[in-house]
Amino acid sequence: MFDISWGELLLIGVVALVFIGPKELPTVLRTLGQWMAKLRRMATEFQNQFHEAMREAEVADLKKQVEDMTSQAQSYANFDPIGDVRRELESTQQQIEQSMTATPPAASPTSPDTPSPAATTPAIAAPDTHALVPASPPPSEPATADVGPDTAKSDAGSKPA
Repeated sequence: MFDISWGELLLIGVVALVFIGPKELPTVLRTLGQWMAKLRRMATEFQNQFHEAMREAEVADLKKQVEDMTSQAQSYANFDPIGDVRRELESTQQQIEQSMTATPPAASPTSPDTPSPAATTPAIAAPDTHALVPASPPPSEPATADVGPDTAKSDAGSKPA
């Protein structure tokens, strides 16, 4: 902590011996030692309190992390993908129904030569529902090119009119 060499310590001792005197020097050194011990105890106590506060802060942080993880785990336990999709579909259906029942704005009087803006553009566009529904493949028709003449007649004869 302090960079005091043996030579400097010896000089301090000689000066103390001269100014304090040989009779009072032991009591002064004992008192100085007691004060140094008190300072060290206070420094150690402060350091321990500081470390304890750090541990408590870490424990509080760990408690918060554990609470966050438990709430996250509980949200995973209540995970309902079908319910989420159902709610999305219902809200989309309500939006479609509301857009279908909405009345178009009143047409403004225009000359017969110019088309009205309501006739050229739709009043309300329906949302794209194809993104929600998976595309199904088109129905397959029987291929008649690979079929021989006997089976082509039987297929043609078996079709209802």
